[in-house]
Amino acid sequence: MVRIETSMVINRPVEEVFAFLSNMENNMKWRTSQQEVKKLSEGPIGLGTTYRMVNHVLGRQLETEAEVIEFEPNRKYTSRDKSGTLPLKAQRIFEAVEGGTRVTFRLQADPGGVFKIAAPLFATLAKRGIESDAAKLKDLLEAGAL
Repeated sequence: MVRIETSMVINRPVEEVFAFLSNMENNMKWRTSQQEVKKLSEGPIGLGTTYRMVNHVLGRQLETEAEVIEFEPNRKYTSRDKSGTLPLKAQRIFEAVEGGTRVTFRLQADPGGVFKIAAPLFATLAKRGIESDAAKLKDLLEAGAL
Protein backbone atom coordinates (compact mmCIF):
# COMPACT_ATOMS: atom_id res chain seq x y z
CA MET A 1 0.00 0.00 0.00
CA VAL A 2 1.31 3.44 -0.97
CA ARG A 3 0.13 6.50 0.97
CA ILE A 4 1.02 10.07 0.07
CA GLU A 5 -0.06 13.33 1.69
CA THR A 6 0.76 16.96 1.02
CA SER A 7 -0.84 20.18 2.18
CA MET A 8 -0.76 23.82 1.10
CA VAL A 9 -2.54 27.13 1.59
CA ILE A 10 -4.14 28.76 -1.43
CA ASN A 11 -4.94 32.45 -0.99
CA ARG A 12 -8.51 32.12 -2.27
CA PRO A 13 -11.84 31.52 -0.45
CA VAL A 14 -12.67 27.92 0.45
CA GLU A 15 -15.88 28.01 -1.64
CA GLU A 16 -13.90 28.95 -4.76
CA VAL A 17 -11.16 26.36 -4.20
CA PHE A 18 -13.67 23.59 -3.45
CA ALA A 19 -15.82 24.44 -6.48
CA PHE A 20 -12.78 24.23 -8.75
CA LEU A 21 -11.25 21.06 -7.28
CA SER A 22 -14.50 19.13 -6.89
CA ASN A 23 -14.98 19.21 -10.66
CA MET A 24 -12.49 16.58 -11.84
CA GLU A 25 -12.76 17.87 -15.42
CA ASN A 26 -10.67 20.81 -14.15
CA ASN A 27 -7.77 18.39 -13.51
CA MET A 28 -6.73 18.92 -17.12
CA LYS A 29 -5.82 22.51 -16.24
CA TRP A 30 -3.29 21.72 -13.51
CA ARG A 31 -2.37 18.01 -13.31
CA THR A 32 0.50 17.10 -15.64
CA SER A 33 -0.26 13.35 -15.73
CA GLN A 34 -3.91 13.90 -16.66
CA GLN A 35 -4.53 13.37 -20.35
CA GLU A 36 -8.32 13.16 -20.44
CA VAL A 37 -11.28 13.54 -18.04
CA LYS A 38 -14.95 13.21 -18.89
CA LYS A 39 -17.91 13.30 -16.53
CA LEU A 40 -20.06 10.24 -17.22
CA SER A 41 -22.97 10.68 -14.82
CA GLU A 42 -25.80 13.16 -15.19
CA GLY A 43 -26.75 15.91 -12.78
CA PRO A 44 -24.69 18.06 -10.43
CA ILE A 45 -21.37 16.93 -9.00
CA GLY A 46 -21.81 15.06 -5.74
CA LEU A 47 -21.84 11.64 -4.13
CA GLY A 48 -21.88 8.97 -6.86
CA THR A 49 -20.66 11.21 -9.70
CA THR A 50 -18.52 9.18 -12.12
CA TYR A 51 -15.71 10.17 -14.47
CA ARG A 52 -13.68 8.45 -17.18
CA MET A 53 -10.02 9.41 -16.88
CA VAL A 54 -6.82 8.75 -18.79
CA ASN A 55 -3.51 9.30 -16.98
CA HIS A 56 0.11 8.87 -17.94
CA VAL A 57 1.91 6.99 -15.12
CA LEU A 58 5.43 5.52 -15.21
CA GLY A 59 5.50 5.66 -18.99
CA ARG A 60 2.14 3.95 -19.38
CA GLN A 61 -1.27 5.26 -20.35
CA LEU A 62 -3.87 4.20 -17.79
CA GLU A 63 -7.59 4.46 -18.32
CA THR A 64 -9.93 4.25 -15.35
CA GLU A 65 -13.40 5.09 -14.16
CA ALA A 66 -13.58 7.01 -10.89
CA GLU A 67 -16.52 7.56 -8.55
CA VAL A 68 -17.04 10.25 -5.92
CA ILE A 69 -17.44 8.37 -2.62
CA GLU A 70 -17.38 11.33 -0.20
CA PHE A 71 -18.74 14.79 -0.89
CA GLU A 72 -19.03 17.42 1.84
CA PRO A 73 -19.22 20.88 0.26
CA ASN A 74 -16.28 23.10 1.22
CA ARG A 75 -14.88 20.35 3.49
CA LYS A 76 -14.05 17.06 1.75
CA TYR A 77 -14.03 15.40 -1.65
CA THR A 78 -12.95 11.78 -2.13
CA SER A 79 -12.89 9.67 -5.28
CA ARG A 80 -12.05 6.03 -5.83
CA ASP A 81 -11.15 4.18 -8.99
CA LYS A 82 -13.81 1.66 -9.93
CA SER A 83 -11.70 0.08 -12.67
CA GLY A 84 -8.18 0.11 -14.01
CA THR A 85 -4.85 -1.49 -13.20
CA LEU A 86 -3.78 0.90 -10.44
CA PRO A 87 -6.52 1.18 -7.79
CA LEU A 88 -6.44 4.65 -6.24
CA LYS A 89 -8.33 6.56 -3.60
CA ALA A 90 -7.80 10.31 -3.80
CA GLN A 91 -8.99 12.67 -1.09
CA ARG A 92 -8.97 16.45 -0.92
CA ILE A 93 -9.66 18.09 2.44
CA PHE A 94 -10.50 21.81 2.60
CA GLU A 95 -10.13 24.10 5.61
CA ALA A 96 -10.79 27.83 5.72
CA VAL A 97 -7.78 29.57 7.23
CA GLU A 98 -6.84 33.21 7.60
CA GLY A 99 -6.25 34.56 4.12
CA GLY A 100 -7.39 31.49 2.20
CA THR A 101 -7.87 27.75 2.13
CA ARG A 102 -5.69 24.93 3.37
CA VAL A 103 -5.99 22.00 0.97
CA THR A 104 -4.66 18.59 1.96
CA PHE A 105 -4.21 16.04 -0.81
CA ARG A 106 -4.17 12.38 0.24
CA LEU A 107 -3.53 9.55 -2.17
CA GLN A 108 -3.76 5.86 -1.35
CA ALA A 109 -2.80 3.28 -3.95
CA ASP A 110 -2.59 -0.49 -3.96
CA PRO A 111 -0.31 -1.22 -6.91
CA GLY A 112 -0.53 -4.58 -8.61
CA GLY A 113 1.30 -6.23 -11.52
CA VAL A 114 4.24 -4.23 -12.85
CA PHE A 115 3.30 -1.39 -10.49
CA LYS A 116 3.73 -3.60 -7.41
CA ILE A 117 7.37 -4.16 -8.31
CA ALA A 118 7.81 -0.43 -8.86
CA ALA A 119 5.85 0.66 -5.74
CA PRO A 120 8.76 2.55 -4.08
CA LEU A 121 9.53 4.36 -7.34
CA PHE A 122 5.82 5.03 -7.87
CA ALA A 123 5.52 6.53 -4.35
CA THR A 124 8.50 8.83 -4.87
CA LEU A 125 7.39 10.00 -8.30
CA ALA A 126 3.75 10.37 -7.25
CA LYS A 127 4.64 12.54 -4.24
CA ARG A 128 6.92 14.70 -6.37
CA GLY A 129 4.19 14.99 -9.03
CA ILE A 130 1.45 15.86 -6.53
CA GLU A 131 3.62 18.54 -4.91
CA SER A 132 4.56 20.02 -8.28
CA ASP A 133 0.95 19.97 -9.52
CA ALA A 134 -0.28 21.51 -6.24
CA ALA A 135 2.21 24.37 -6.62
CA LYS A 136 0.97 24.95 -10.18
CA LEU A 137 -2.65 24.88 -8.94
CA LYS A 138 -1.84 27.43 -6.22
CA ASP A 139 -0.17 29.79 -8.71
CA LEU A 140 -3.04 29.53 -11.21
CA LEU A 141 -5.84 30.00 -8.66
CA GLU A 142 -4.12 32.88 -6.88
CA ALA A 143 -3.49 34.61 -10.22
CA GLY A 144 -7.18 34.23 -11.10
CA ALA A 145 -6.11 32.34 -14.23
CA LEU A 146 -8.64 29.53 -13.79
